[in-house]
Amino acid sequence: MAAAPREGLVRSGGVRRCWWCGEDPLYVRYHDEEWGRPVGDDRRLFEKVVLEGFQSGLSWLTILRKREAFRRAFRGFDFTKVARFGPRDVERLLADASIVRHRGKIEAAITNARRATELVRERGSLAAFLWELEPPWRFAGVRSVSEASRALSRELKRRGWVWVGPTTMHALLQAVGIVNEHLPGCSARAAAERARKAFRPPR
Repeated sequence: MAAAPREGLVRSGGVRRCWWCGEDPLYVRYHDEEWGRPVGDDRRLFEKVVLEGFQSGLSWLTILRKREAFRRAFRGFDFTKVARFGPRDVERLLADASIVRHRGKIEAAITNARRATELVRERGSLAAFLWELEPPWRFAGVRSVSEASRALSRELKRRGWVWVGPTTMHALLQAVGIVNEHLPGCSARAAAERARKAFRPPR
């Protein structure tokens, strides 16, 4: 990926965006319409956890291009179904060239699905658990890790989740709108703020 412009923004078609989304239409759409918008649906949240784990060491654009294949492979990210995956499913996924074939990440997704079902039984929903970690609603600069992501990583690991390091968890917090790290001046920043104001986190 090219270095960021000094102000961190690029202009395309008269629209100012965070530099990292480049010009690929799929990435631009993700930046404009999804990244930083609040998510309260448990299946979508689990999808984000899994995909952020698979992204580790790869580009996010690679994951976006394979997203529909991931959805098919992981039963629409219904974690109650993924929790029942066994050794044959692992081998099936390792043979699926349409996704990222990494045994550790595949097994982590299955383990985390089982832990997710436990957490939902305890807390009512993944969303209620995650949104309790929302920090004060202000821009603190784009980071790769934060106190909130460290806290989330520690708690999930304590509960038996895997592949949930603080950097991966900060990417999750960014993606699902728990923090808004669209840069000041980015066209999507204000839209993300409005979406957050209209959103009522589950409790």
